[in-house]
Amino acid sequence: MFDYGQTMADQVAQVRRFNRLVTQRVGALDDHFLGRDRPLGASRLLYEIGLQGAELRDLRRRLGLDAGYVSRLAKALAREGLVRLVQGGGDQRVRKARLTAVGRREIQEMNARSDEAAAALLDALAPKQRERLVAAMAEVHRLLRIAGVQIERVDPTSPAARWCVAQYFAELERRFEAGFDPAASLPAEDRDLVPPRGAFLLASVDGESVACGIVKAIGPGVGSLKRMWVADPVRGLGIGRRMLDALEVQARELGLTTLRLETNKALGEAIALYQSAGFREVAAFNDDPYAHHWFEKRLRRKS
Repeated sequence: MFDYGQTMADQVAQVRRFNRLVTQRVGALDDHFLGRDRPLGASRLLYEIGLQGAELRDLRRRLGLDAGYVSRLAKALAREGLVRLVQGGGDQRVRKARLTAVGRREIQEMNARSDEAAAALLDALAPKQRERLVAAMAEVHRLLRIAGVQIERVDPTSPAARWCVAQYFAELERRFEAGFDPAASLPAEDRDLVPPRGAFLLASVDGESVACGIVKAIGPGVGSLKRMWVADPVRGLGIGRRMLDALEVQARELGLTTLRLETNKALGEAIALYQSAGFREVAAFNDDPYAHHWFEKRLRRKS
């Protein structure tokens, strides 16, 4: 049973023991792991390139690797005849890696080898133990993804920002009793979502967008929070609260002292989040047709 009284030093020691055991059990210490005499980093990059190919800059973000290191690994794979490096997206500065026929066969072999290793690990356990291990791995996977969350201010016209807003609108369409029409709601123009008027924040995990939120000035010292969205697979893991905290930081940097927001009665979890973060319900301050609740919070200055 886990000891919740552990100190940070105890927890760090446990993480290190876990890391050492996992690298040993999965075979990562073997020079032949996932590839013939190929470093693990190169084999992982080959796998991430995948059958559709991938831009090197996307691979860097996804794997959290240095640009120079990714470039060297890609060139090594190209020398092996496993990938071709081509221009991507019509921009000569962007390079894309595509698998060759040899590379596709290598991926198939890597997948078969990985399946064999996983099966061997599970075969050593009784059925009930396998279930416990797989369930624990799923939870560790979720939590490790959350540990890698990055929240940053982005251009509201970027593809990632547009995609997040589209997911947000689609969810409101599903959840609101009468559906949702973005044109009928209060606007949030792109020009108002960049400093000094506002900010668009995006949360990502390994290059995958998982949440967004915006803050924009609507009056002297007053800002509005909008477009708060978290992807279903990562809900319940605290990303919404982290996004809300990050938006408050942005609001302070924009010189705002009061934050307001409106929300629909169908979004019960969002209402609970705002209340837990110190927002108090107030009288209606706008005529948003989809709003049932209006909230406000005075921001404290950071000492």
